[in-house]
Amino acid sequence: MADIPPRPEPFLQRTDPAAIDDLRARLRGTRWPDAPEDAGWSLGTDLTYLRELVAYWADEFDWSAREAALARLPRFRVGIGGLGIHFVHARAAATPAGTAPAMPLVLCHGWPDSFWRYSKVIPLLTDPGAHGADPADAFDVVVPDMPGYGYSDRPSGPPLDTVAVAGLWAELMSVLGYERFGTSGGDMGSHVSRYLALDHPDRVVAVHRTDAGVPVFTGDPADLTPEERAWFDEVTAWLAAEGGYGAMHRTKPQTAAFGLTDSPAGLAAWIVEKLLSWSDCGGDIERSFTKDEILTNVTLYWLTGTIGSSMRAYHANAAIPREQLTRRVDVPSGFSLFRGDVVRPVRAWLDRTANVARVTEPPRGGHFAPFEEPELYAEELRAFFRPYRAAVTG
Repeated sequence: MADIPPRPEPFLQRTDPAAIDDLRARLRGTRWPDAPEDAGWSLGTDLTYLRELVAYWADEFDWSAREAALARLPRFRVGIGGLGIHFVHARAAATPAGTAPAMPLVLCHGWPDSFWRYSKVIPLLTDPGAHGADPADAFDVVVPDMPGYGYSDRPSGPPLDTVAVAGLWAELMSVLGYERFGTSGGDMGSHVSRYLALDHPDRVVAVHRTDAGVPVFTGDPADLTPEERAWFDEVTAWLAAEGGYGAMHRTKPQTAAFGLTDSPAGLAAWIVEKLLSWSDCGGDIERSFTKDEILTNVTLYWLTGTIGSSMRAYHANAAIPREQLTRRVDVPSGFSLFRGDVVRPVRAWLDRTANVARVTEPPRGGHFAPFEEPELYAEELRAFFRPYRAAVTG
């Protein structure tokens, strides 16, 4: 008997009210740490801000309204690789006669988020004509939650690295009937997109990324350009000042998971500090995210219990062989290096590691650009992928 292909099923999440009652009780019972006077954000999450956020979370935040808004996205679950994978599959509005069909595009998120990262930008990509752009630039958009994130299953055994996740997404696109497609990602999703292009170059027509990750170079340092060496020094300094979270995730993620899974205030502190540090908010987090937007992301982590499994992905990625990390991407590659992002690569490094077709530096936005600046991000994708649309049917 032939294997029966997996069949996506519509997904609708309705949270048990008892889970929200428990969350609010925990928030109201938070045991707060002390902090030095006027420390602000200099030592990590600001105590005054977090007290304000937690009070709002406990007494005013309307999760049911946010859940209903997310439910308006076309969401599904499907079994792939022995795991239930949650994803958004939003089909394009009709494209004008005489133009190429809508381009399939898989969007790959990172940490600390989920499909939430792309929730604002999806309608701008599927129906550009309704948002003042060219209808011919429409995409069929697929946004999966990585295993151990959001509403996808948590691996019961070893966590999956980004190479394995890329393999799952290639299979997901086959299940959805897309033989050729584009991909875009940031943070850990940048690596997933990279491995999609590396391991499936016959299927990925072009790859777009908002970063190039932390550089790995195994050659003679003398072969690096001066700007590359200066950038390596910048990355080293950034890791020393800001990389403590990553060291914990790579080495002892389970230790941190106990406290973060038990304390919603602790979970918020762990995530919110990164939303501030990595966004283009100028030190005022609510320039980039409203309280409701922040708490939607954090509440997704709380209700799904995925902070531990999401951190374990770093442990898996730390074991990826160096020969994988140094492979060059031959698929046409585009980079949008948003102003407020971290460890922004230099052009010489991009040319060394990828077949660069386009590099831009948008004037606003940071690490979470699809959420911070959805209009800018959507235009970056439209412009980059425009020359490759015909290739999806070639």
